[in-house]
Amino acid sequence: MSIFCDNSTQIIVQGITGKEGSFWTKHMVEMGAKVVAGVTPGKEGQEVAGVPVYHSVYRAVREHTADAAILFVPPRFTMDAVYEALDSGLERIVTIADGIPLHEQLKIRSAARASGAQVVGGNTSGVISPGRSMLGIFPYWIERVYKPGSLGVMTRSGSLTNEVTSMAVREGFGVSTLIGVGGDPVPGSRFAEFLPAFQADPETEAVLIIGELGGTMEEEVAQAMQAGIYTKPLVAFVGGQTAPEGKKMGHAGAIVTGGTGSVADKLAALETAGARVADRPSKVGALLKEALGR
Repeated sequence: MSIFCDNSTQIIVQGITGKEGSFWTKHMVEMGAKVVAGVTPGKEGQEVAGVPVYHSVYRAVREHTADAAILFVPPRFTMDAVYEALDSGLERIVTIADGIPLHEQLKIRSAARASGAQVVGGNTSGVISPGRSMLGIFPYWIERVYKPGSLGVMTRSGSLTNEVTSMAVREGFGVSTLIGVGGDPVPGSRFAEFLPAFQADPETEAVLIIGELGGTMEEEVAQAMQAGIYTKPLVAFVGGQTAPEGKKMGHAGAIVTGGTGSVADKLAALETAGARVADRPSKVGALLKEALGR
């Protein structure tokens, strides 16, 4: 089993006829994703990788049953595209764009929560359930890194995700669902908001989080563990452990503000809550084995 998407998830691609949209739609279909329709205003009647294109999400859902969307839309158009998906009843949305204006990202998150929907991103690689479905931009060699299995993964990074997850796979683990929440200051969804779904998933034995300095998402995971919301084993790697103090590193969200968000704070909170914390990616697999008694 997986969370967010599986082989029954029916997907609409917004921005499907653009360079990125058409390239990744073809790849998603090859990976087993059930892409039922695409949307680009003015391009209705075309096809991309055998997927019919419509003027609007409304017209697409009128012709096809759909429950998820992925957006290959420029940052300045992302908010309106998310609103269109929400207004059409789609409850799982992945938006890839990097650089969505902060005030618009706040509006996106607020609108999604009011609709009972989940938005993943922006600034994300997306979501993948290996061997089942994908809403994202994971490369063709991904099958060498992400094997199907029982490890839930949540991450704020892109390239770091491939490295850390590959270390777990090397030790014999596979992935149930990987969710890239994104590296911006205000992602559509946060780590702790996915924990109840991983907790309820009978095929997810443990969760790996790949965090970084800045923000409070990792501390929120620790709070959820202490509150009993999540009780399965959890292993964490937090990037930026050797970052110079006071320096902004990596993503826009990787900023220590108001005396919170340092790597030391995150590590202490997670360890206090019972998580196992890796000081380097190569230690992740061994910690997972220890947590699962293998």
